[in-house]
Amino acid sequence: MNRVVVIGGGVGGLAAAWALRGRAEVTVLEAADRIGGKLRTTPLAGVPVDEGAESLMALRPEAVDLAEAVGLGGTLRDPAPGPVTLWSRGALRTLPPGHVMGVPPDPAALEGTGLLSAAGLARLREEEALPAPPLPADGPDVSVAAYLGGRLGREAVDRLVEPLLGGVYAGEVDRLSLRSALGPVAALAGRGGSLLAALRNRPARPPRAAVRGLAGGTGLLPEAVALASGARVLTGVRVTALRRTAGAWRIATAVGRATGTLTADAVVLAVPAHAAAPLLAALAPEAAAALGAVRHADTAVVALAFPPDAEAALPPGNGFLVPSVEGRAIKAATYLSRKWGWPSGGPCVVRASLGRSGESGVLAEPDEVLAARALADLRAAAGPLPAPLAVRVTRWPAGLPQYDTGHARRTDLARRAAAELPGLALCGAAYEGVGVAACVASGLRAAETVAGARTMPGTRTMPGRTPGAGTTPGWMPGAAPVQVPAQASVPGQASGPGPQGG
Repeated sequence: MNRVVVIGGGVGGLAAAWALRGRAEVTVLEAADRIGGKLRTTPLAGVPVDEGAESLMALRPEAVDLAEAVGLGGTLRDPAPGPVTLWSRGALRTLPPGHVMGVPPDPAALEGTGLLSAAGLARLREEEALPAPPLPADGPDVSVAAYLGGRLGREAVDRLVEPLLGGVYAGEVDRLSLRSALGPVAALAGRGGSLLAALRNRPARPPRAAVRGLAGGTGLLPEAVALASGARVLTGVRVTALRRTAGAWRIATAVGRATGTLTADAVVLAVPAHAAAPLLAALAPEAAAALGAVRHADTAVVALAFPPDAEAALPPGNGFLVPSVEGRAIKAATYLSRKWGWPSGGPCVVRASLGRSGESGVLAEPDEVLAARALADLRAAAGPLPAPLAVRVTRWPAGLPQYDTGHARRTDLARRAAAELPGLALCGAAYEGVGVAACVASGLRAAETVAGARTMPGTRTMPGRTPGAGTTPGWMPGAAPVQVPAQASVPGQASGPGPQGG
């Protein structure tokens, strides 16, 4: 049986290991003391609270299908219904339904919302009268602001589109690629004609939740995938070098001061772009240069547990997003207990997200300062809130790759260069999207690449859960094999993801 080493124990790498079960002898190496990357759930005031991603994209199937395949189907939950709300111009304002990442198909629906000024709304109405040649698919990449600013006006971009993209990428609309960050809008732009008219004429989508959660937190997913994969999963193991020899890969490792080497037939490099670049520098310099050019944003999540009766004081909805032009510390807030309905009768948990691309100082502040700023913004937006029972600050340095203009070209180049090396595949948040579903999809694709197959298990016909044997201890001195019971806490509570946890 072929030997495959997956470098990186985030959800993308674990998905690759799961997809290779029964076809290869798989070892997963994770530099941090825990698996899961940005998926981590730990107790706050006695209840499980996600420190990173708190939902799975349901409009694309990969993450939800994987959760079902590894035995978590019974824990999947839809969020409470609620509108998209923006904290804009000093008030919480509801974005009318029907938008595509903030782009409204009908300017009339914005009247009376206060989301745009009279001048901004008038400029938006001009869109359908503007010349609209097709955006060439093979032409230069353009930023979100450059294209949508020309179509909708800059105010609409800053007040409507930017806060939604900021909630996903923590990016800057002047740098984010239209094609990479807003693919559906770019596809409409490629046809030419009015963008707003095209949005109104789209086929109606069956009503369903855009995201789903896991009762008990998304941190359940990586441990369940690791268990079902049957792979040997080792934490606290850094990969220091990769070398290709005749017919095999040599993976240099370090555990504390101890060093070692693994031999494998194939490697899945499932680490963030900034960690992959140095490992590829000697093997595939073009790939290393392309990945090294990917910028990353630092972010932080402040979770606050309030007394249960604070729930009644919160405004309607599940939370709100904040345009960067507002100059606030937070970029989003989620009323977590209300959104997911758990735990019943427990504290009222609210999460606030901080940090955007270009904000270099967010992680330089001490925890108490970040927590105070988040609480001040929450009180300014949502009204009086009592003193929290507990507060937790989670830092994610270089946590989100930036899908800037030229991003697709860079990552395609990296994948093509890697493909020239037999038995090497790349996956993670830099390639197909930053969400959990996109990371899972990239892991499944990487598994098929190293397995030599041309087709993947269909995302809607994933095989059922395959019982796996946790991990095999005793591989190398100092390495910590991860024992992953079906629904237990992931070992370790590091303050952030390891460099191989993406």
